Amino acid sequence: MKTISTDKAPAAIGPYSQAKIVGNLLFASGQIPIIPESGEIAQGDITVQADQACRNVGEILKAAGLGYEDVVKTTCFLDDMNDFAAFNAVYEKYFTGKPARSCVAVKTLPKNVLCEVEVIAYIG
Repeated sequence: MKTISTDKAPAAIGPYSQAKIVGNLLFASGQIPIIPESGEIAQGDITVQADQACRNVGEILKAAGLGYEDVVKTTCFLDDMNDFAAFNAVYEKYFTGKPARSCVAVKTLPKNVLCEVEVIAYIG
């Protein structure tokens, strides 16, 4: 196993790593809309927060030498399923390869953010 870490994405806020590579797969921890430079939550609606969460995912992928096109599976967590369409409008700008996905609404997310995105990517 190899641990992936970058200061261009939020540091882990618990006992976990940003990502692990096992064999030909990268498993990234869920990314919430924290601005890495300040440690603050991106302020705004679901579109602002989804954009930041997706950019954080991208930085972890980049640190592993990968890109969004290498993602084979995402799991997306929403604070409110009424945000589904607006979240999708942001998500589809990043995940153009249309990876497999699960998207669920949850009661509460860390730091009371509106969304969280985790990915599994293939290392070819």
